[in-house]
Amino acid sequence: MVTTEQIKELRERTGISIGQCKKALEEVGGDMDKALESLKAQGAAIAEKKSGRSLGAGVVSAYIHGNGKIGALVEISTETDFVAKNPEFHALADDLSMQVAAMPPADLEELLAQPFIKDPSLTIKDLVQNYVQKFGERIEIVRFVRFDTSVSA
Repeated sequence: MVTTEQIKELRERTGISIGQCKKALEEVGGDMDKALESLKAQGAAIAEKKSGRSLGAGVVSAYIHGNGKIGALVEISTETDFVAKNPEFHALADDLSMQVAAMPPADLEELLAQPFIKDPSLTIKDLVQNYVQKFGERIEIVRFVRFDTSVSA
């Protein structure tokens, strides 16, 4: 039997709805690691289903490293203004701009494959898919740019 504490812990770790967390735990007999894997797999499937939806809203986030010599801008889009205004969506954009500043990717493919600097067990692609699962909307990194004053033009 799955306990309320287990559901609460999984929700806190993933940010995914209580119903999805409960279902995932029930399917794997309460095993937290297997539930996390199940939710990760579901996230990929959900993201794939939503990949054809049109994007109509988004945000731009900037990150400037403490010394002022490195900065990054990232634009991410989603389907609705409702999600684009959500503080958690803005937090995702902020995390992505910090990622670009810290781990300079050559292109979007490389960015998506990078381990997330705040949780190396996730790739950036996994991170975005988690938010797609959380919000139920398509989310896409539209573009990014990194500035570094120590690199000559």
